[in-house]
Amino acid sequence: MKHYLLSVVTSTDGVPPAPAEMARIMRNVEGFHRELQRAGAWVFDGGLSAPATATVVRAKDGDTVLTDGPYIEGKEYLGGLSIVRAPDLDAALDWGRKAALAIGLPIEVRPFEGEVEA
Repeated sequence: MKHYLLSVVTSTDGVPPAPAEMARIMRNVEGFHRELQRAGAWVFDGGLSAPATATVVRAKDGDTVLTDGPYIEGKEYLGGLSIVRAPDLDAALDWGRKAALAIGLPIEVRPFEGEVEA
């Protein structure tokens, strides 16, 4: 089995859902996570805080420099992620489709390097 990253693409200019809509989305996401776990495909998942909470650590002259804020500012950012096990890209894309339907946001599906498909 190969590992894939399912990235939740979140927009910086989007209006947050109303509380009732957010509750519905969270129920859908919890159902998606339960399905992943039942299938033995779940490895890890989690939501991320807003980009403004980030700190970038850079190596410079044998030391490190810290910078507040995201490394790159843009219209979209990584809002959450799941790592799944799947036998091939088609199976990982099926999980990506289910995630997109559950959360209503774009999902980027990417394989980890160096792993051989089963």
